[in-house]
Amino acid sequence: MDLGDLLAPNGIIPDLAAKSKKQALQELAARAADVTGLEARDIFDTLLQRERLGSTGLGRGIAIPHVKFRALNEIVALFARLPEPIPFDSHDDEPVDLIFLLLAPEHASGDHLKALARISRLVREPTMLERLRHAKDAAAIREILTTPAASHAA
Repeated sequence: MDLGDLLAPNGIIPDLAAKSKKQALQELAARAADVTGLEARDIFDTLLQRERLGSTGLGRGIAIPHVKFRALNEIVALFARLPEPIPFDSHDDEPVDLIFLLLAPEHASGDHLKALARISRLVREPTMLERLRHAKDAAAIREILTTPAASHAA
């Protein structure tokens, strides 16, 4: 599964100005609404419900909030980088500055898990995280996220 196929055309936010987890999720929900046609409030409420089950903050400054919607026809991913890390109830108690938002159709359980696994593999590489944190703009971030893993070795 190629992350480039999942990333929404305007789904990269290189400087998300959010001071809290709730505000970050609100901003991401608004951007996701523009991309998907879903209601921003529905996306936000569903994200909050998901976070109540357990934080999607993985640790090392990364969060992957993910939810499913009956009205979606395909998986959509967005990425946001925050200039100032925010508390996210992460497993390591570290604040988050890189957020991958994943929205999936209700019926796409297998593909949803594959997308989560793809993002998880990507963020396991410390060099990848540094590149994402220092990329100059959305185009540079998109290139980092969509370059095949084999070429990262150079």
